[in-house]
Amino acid sequence: MTGPATLGEAWQAARQRVDALDARVLVREACGCGEGRWISHPETPIDPAQRHRLADWLARRASGEPVAYILGWREFYGHRFAVTRDVLIPRPDTETLVDAALTRIPQDVPLDVLDLGTGSACIAIAIALARPLVRVLATDASAAALAVAADNARALTAANVRFVQSDWYQAVGDRFDLIVSNPPYIAGDDAHLAEGDLRFEPAAALSPGGDGLDALRTLVASAPDHLRPGGWLLLEHGWDQGAAVAVLLAAAGFGSLVTALDLGGHHRVSGGRLAEPSPSALGTDRGSV
Repeated sequence: MTGPATLGEAWQAARQRVDALDARVLVREACGCGEGRWISHPETPIDPAQRHRLADWLARRASGEPVAYILGWREFYGHRFAVTRDVLIPRPDTETLVDAALTRIPQDVPLDVLDLGTGSACIAIAIALARPLVRVLATDASAAALAVAADNARALTAANVRFVQSDWYQAVGDRFDLIVSNPPYIAGDDAHLAEGDLRFEPAAALSPGGDGLDALRTLVASAPDHLRPGGWLLLEHGWDQGAAVAVLLAAAGFGSLVTALDLGGHHRVSGGRLAEPSPSALGTDRGSV
């Protein structure tokens, strides 16, 4: 079989096919080497299995397939989550939602948290691992997604997360102290849906069609029926949807409205507290997430 015989040659081959960041990850993982070893020890030989794996991965990435699907995992909030094409790829901006949730969950109080549309369960598990006393219910309409989520919970020993197949609140009968969700929010006519990594991700998890707000409308309108007095609803949304989500929250009776910026400085998470809160352990409003 022809192809690179050393790490240095593997690096050069990778750089000819994909950008530098992707090349670094794919060479490192395909060849099982330390970061930058192709520079410090370019003469290191690679075996036929590594050569074949790298060639396959480079071809897939060159065709546009996301690195996370090629490797089968993505880092999120300090943990490695398995991902397949049945779930969205966890993104750094979604860590903003986890931060906002943890701000409102004390370390020593066993609160109940609901994660709607959990996908890989990266949000639910990140919260559960950071707050071991909480009880997290994570739902998704997709059985395939829930299988990935359950595997992640087992692998990361998140014993305080349980899963239920549900179309949003359909199979949820309890009330919670906190509801979080990263729902589909891309408008149906957004050109980005046909570009880049989004082409490979599950369409139903990306866009509800129309103006992109339908899932957010459903989540906000029904949240009061599933929150305890004083409970919080925190939602990820598009960079330009913050004002619209604030209107939805206010119309549904939420107060203490908050917002948070993502890594790019865009409004990415909005939320509110159910009116007339009873004394509870939930954090007080800080004016921002």
